[in-house]
Amino acid sequence: MTAPNSLPASLPVIVVAGPTASGKSALAVEIAEAFRGVVINADSMQIYADLRVLTARPSEAEERRVLHRLYGVLDGAEKCSAGRWRELALAEIARAHASGQLPVLCGGTGLYLQTLMRGIAPVPAVPASFRAAATALHAQLGGPGFHARLAERDPVMAARLHPGNTQRLIRAWEVLEATGRSLADWQAAPRTGAATGLDFLTFTLLPARDALYAACDGRFRQMVEAGALEEVRALVARGLDPALPVMKALGVRELAAHIAGEITLEDAIDQAQRETRRYAKRQMTWFRHQMADAMRIETGYGAKYSTSPRDEIFSKIRQSGLTARV
Repeated sequence: MTAPNSLPASLPVIVVAGPTASGKSALAVEIAEAFRGVVINADSMQIYADLRVLTARPSEAEERRVLHRLYGVLDGAEKCSAGRWRELALAEIARAHASGQLPVLCGGTGLYLQTLMRGIAPVPAVPASFRAAATALHAQLGGPGFHARLAERDPVMAARLHPGNTQRLIRAWEVLEATGRSLADWQAAPRTGAATGLDFLTFTLLPARDALYAACDGRFRQMVEAGALEEVRALVARGLDPALPVMKALGVRELAAHIAGEITLEDAIDQAQRETRRYAKRQMTWFRHQMADAMRIETGYGAKYSTSPRDEIFSKIRQSGLTARV
């Protein structure tokens, strides 16, 4: 097998990106079926084994149709960073090419895709003590208060972050404290570690906002009916560190509050649907600004991917000549 960081020139990789509930998985499976591909996960939550239903991992039926990699491969007690995912993804891309298969990356975690395709910002390692201090301050002030405090010292990063985005807020604060520079400054610096020898063809699904929000709402209720509540109950019973990524998956906090008797199930669903819509909005904004070179599947195709854009998408893949290099 070819080593991940020394891949031969111009090996093809298809990327299917977009916000939650946009239909990425369905499109990725269709592409993999048509072009002898393997679907590789690029979602920061679907990589964990604990929440198959709540993170909308591909169904068992979809997994039987084509090979899927990096889905449910980590335990919830582990922490997966963009850098760690990049190494796992490069290994799976190399594995697919060695088997004569087309890698089809699928996910909505823009940072993961950006790290693979364009490299990572050279942010220095931050000692654990700074994260602990930032986490404690966040717990003391709460999300809005912490966001306001960050705005006083780093208005650029504060303007980019939602008060409810706990993980990113803490990250911005700890970097500022540890380095004396805004995370925005580090992110603007030349990136390092971009994958070489790979030719990416990216499709970004960007449904109409109202239709996307309706899809988010409907899917979350379906998740609850399909067993998401039981998944969260089992996760809570493990007593994991609340700071772990898996504990911040959409819906975990709200359903956990219901399990604890703090709110009704209907209130939990309403709150989780609202947070999911907010997250989808942030994803849409990110992909529109950061994936400018992608082939965009826009509003005209409806709320989600269906068979309607299939012919055009497949034609673009064939015209690209990428599949001839598999």
